[in-house]
Amino acid sequence: MTRFVLVPGAWLGAWAWKSVVPLLESAGHETYPVTLTGMGERVHLASKEVGMETAIQDVLNVVQYHEIPEFVLVGHSFAGKVAAAVADRAHAQVQRVIYLDSFRPERVRTPQGGFDPSGEFGPQPPGTLGVPLTTETLDRIGPDIQGANRARMMALATPWPIKLAMDSITLSKNYDSVKEAYIFCPLSGDPVDEIIAGKWGKLEGPHRVIEAGHWPMISRPEDLARDLIALSK
Repeated sequence: MTRFVLVPGAWLGAWAWKSVVPLLESAGHETYPVTLTGMGERVHLASKEVGMETAIQDVLNVVQYHEIPEFVLVGHSFAGKVAAAVADRAHAQVQRVIYLDSFRPERVRTPQGGFDPSGEFGPQPPGTLGVPLTTETLDRIGPDIQGANRARMMALATPWPIKLAMDSITLSKNYDSVKEAYIFCPLSGDPVDEIIAGKWGKLEGPHRVIEAGHWPMISRPEDLARDLIALSK
């Protein structure tokens, strides 16, 4: 039995894992889907102070208050950055980090992962706390999200707090012992073949490829559950 702590990426909350959770649990595993402060049902807590430290504490608190002794940590999209920082601090409890179409950390001691989202999504109006999910972005990185799934995504997506993108993380030597695995989704637009070949940095563990866009938990939940279980071993 594996305990999965599931951290969703930009615009999402725990709701994004709704179709994956029963599949993992029916296979005998425990699941702990997380909603990061400022998104999903916690969108009312969004503020200009909500950044990486808040997100890291969100996950660490789930682990502490659910009394999870050891777990596999899944970080999706930007939340690979959250997962890496959590694994650095809770390395004794983390059995493996699975990076799901996400940021992948380097094993260095310098700041990494911070970027200005206006370069990809355009400048936001003054005073804006988060970057909204647009239909253009959805179609560009999630072309397989169609029909009812597309309507659901647009209805439930909440703005991505800008500070979560801009904040960097700095890993310690604790991270060097963390086991990694990866799931890649070619339809999101990343050069998956080049990544697997090592042209964008060494992969430190096994990988799987799902023929999906950026949100396989919505478009391909059965495939995702299968691969999460396989990579957790």
